[in-house]
Amino acid sequence: MTTLTQKSQVTIPKQFRLAVGLGPGDEVEFGIKDDGLIVRKKARRLPFERWKGVIKGYDSKKFREEFR
Repeated sequence: MTTLTQKSQVTIPKQFRLAVGLGPGDEVEFGIKDDGLIVRKKARRLPFERWKGVIKGYDSKKFREEFR
């Protein structure tokens, strides 16, 4: 059990952070389902994905495969 602070903040218990791999700097998304609240780890975008389409002929999928 956890309690909201005066600023409406809440601490996510360690067992849940570890279960979903949450760490400092990670973003979370909130949703409502039935009468409960859902907190979900936001998927990280690869840094070079934001440049997709900038370089003509650049295939990010092929680059990722070669980069690994």
